Amino acid sequence: MTNRLAQETSPYLQQHAGNPVDWFPWGEEALRRAREQDKPILLSIGYSACHWCHVMAHESFEDAEVAAVMNRLFINIKVDREERPDLDHIYQTAHAMLMQRSGGWPLTLFLTPDQTPFFGGTYFPREARYNLPGFVQLLEQVADIYRTRREDIARQNASLLHNFGSTLPSAEGQTSISDAPLDEAYSELRQAFDAVHGGFGGAPKFPQPAGLEFLLRHAMRGGDQGARSMALHTLRSMAGGGIHDQLGGGFCRYSVDERWAIPHFEKMLYDNGPLLALYADAYTLTGEAAFKCVAQGIAGWAIREMQSPQGGFYASLDADSEHEEGKFYIWMPEQAASLLSPEEYVVAAAHYGLDHPPNFENRQWNLLVAQSLEAIAQARHLSQEQARQLLASAQQKLFAAREQRVRPGRDEKILVSWNALMIKGMAHAGRMLDEPAWVVSAQHAADFIRAAMWQNGRLLATCKDGKAHLNAYLDDYAFMLDALLELLQAEFRVADLEFSRALADVLLEQFEDTQEGGLFFTSHDHEKLIHRPKSGHDNATPSGNGIAAFALQRLGPLLGETRYLDAAARALKLYYPALAQQPSGFASMLMALQEYLAPPQIVILRGAPGTSAAWRRQLLQHHWPSTLIIALEGEFIGLPETLAKPLSQQVSAWVCQGVKCLPVIKDCAELIAVCRSGKTG
Repeated sequence: MTNRLAQETSPYLQQHAGNPVDWFPWGEEALRRAREQDKPILLSIGYSACHWCHVMAHESFEDAEVAAVMNRLFINIKVDREERPDLDHIYQTAHAMLMQRSGGWPLTLFLTPDQTPFFGGTYFPREARYNLPGFVQLLEQVADIYRTRREDIARQNASLLHNFGSTLPSAEGQTSISDAPLDEAYSELRQAFDAVHGGFGGAPKFPQPAGLEFLLRHAMRGGDQGARSMALHTLRSMAGGGIHDQLGGGFCRYSVDERWAIPHFEKMLYDNGPLLALYADAYTLTGEAAFKCVAQGIAGWAIREMQSPQGGFYASLDADSEHEEGKFYIWMPEQAASLLSPEEYVVAAAHYGLDHPPNFENRQWNLLVAQSLEAIAQARHLSQEQARQLLASAQQKLFAAREQRVRPGRDEKILVSWNALMIKGMAHAGRMLDEPAWVVSAQHAADFIRAAMWQNGRLLATCKDGKAHLNAYLDDYAFMLDALLELLQAEFRVADLEFSRALADVLLEQFEDTQEGGLFFTSHDHEKLIHRPKSGHDNATPSGNGIAAFALQRLGPLLGETRYLDAAARALKLYYPALAQQPSGFASMLMALQEYLAPPQIVILRGAPGTSAAWRRQLLQHHWPSTLIIALEGEFIGLPETLAKPLSQQVSAWVCQGVKCLPVIKDCAELIAVCRSGKTG
């Protein structure tokens, strides 16, 4: 027996298709039944890689007695927050207002038939524990409140809907924009910085790649070595921690401790794309081989385990396998010893901490870098090359053995926004580290999105098993536009430039608030919900408004299109008061502010096929985050006037900033000097 969720594309919804709960997907049928039957709605929001979502499902949604109570008292709606981030955004905000604390997943809310929430929480156990009521007891109480306290609920709902208005940004009274929030953000991050372990704040600790990228850009802007040191120390600490998959590459979503040692084992595409770009930049800045190795691990994992045969990247890997969190990743020392030679085991055990007390639930080992290879080589009287070879051999054997285990579940839906983050990371790292296969991987993903998820001049948000659907969101358009700008630098394709123009036009036509500035999260023709968010701060993923402003400011000069620049300026002016109040929460918007105040350099290389490669290699030895490098080799038809530079057999360069361009440059050393100075006039 299955319920309605069996017909859905979301793997998370399909996981609940066999529940005895009479689940509905979000839609008019469920909302109509709630109105007609005058029943409250039980809204459950989660995602397939969520550990506590699985726990609540096993305890309650798979239980026939619990399901009977749910079916009797409520219209039950299950939502995948990754397919419907609009609903998740609205109802997480509502939860914070109602409960006066942050939410999370699973999110459990009770709504009136008009979609307004009146009570909620996150995880509720089957039986009362953790200072939480038992779920059945809670269901009965909430249903009784709905029947007997309608007037109280109506007053609360009116207040809640009014308070949603206060979440929208306002630029009232704002007159000027300065760089003050950039310095203030650095100051805030420095105060929150964990100087011992890297990162910001205590446990749980998240990577926060947008904040790290801002620090590296801030260091380049003002030469502040403190910002650079904070970012690099964090990247080193994360690379050595258990949050980093030491055998298979890639990073888990967060660490449950402040030392990056024990992760919540789910792996999300959206973390790893930005981290791939960051580790490539860290290698460019420092030349440290370890940073390059981490980037190679992320890219290898993404291509090996997350890229579909059609080109798109899958969404995530579960934390659990065989109903146990982390089981795929953890080890016992005797398991490792049985696979390795004594010489290999000595090095691997010391390096990964297998000779230390257990670090996972006091009985198992999650691999992390407990001792450097240099220290191990010295202690064991080995050369560093001998130690490196022994560790590499051990890694290969341990990885091969791990591949035989029961794998975590994989959410195989393809989301435009998350794909865009990986496309950008893969394209950026591919060009910075001279890895052409990574650029090809990024191009395949972009081509899939254009072929399967761009229909009738609009993006669709999600695709699985060949079925693309759902009206796309701001993040889908903004992140994809940003990714295409990175792809154009990795290898110029006219189709990518044309796609970027089309995306930018839809952004302005369907998402921009032309009166107040900024972009709504949902399009003008989106389903009407109880609130229309227009947020500017970063969350687990970057701010759609921040990335849109950043990308539009770059695309405008490339195409000679001032409309894009004007829209970016309106967004920055709208969010500037919020930047001034809490700048460190707006890292993506701050990077757009940087390039608003000092427009990026655009370097156009023009020559016959194959002539620009040597120049590009020399340019890419430098970390210039506000410099775009576009190499145009051979003949192109339909280039915008800004890019249509004369073609000669030898490579030539033009450097432009805003509307100013320097005369043609014929010498690579001169070009590097100009780029380093950042001056075009």
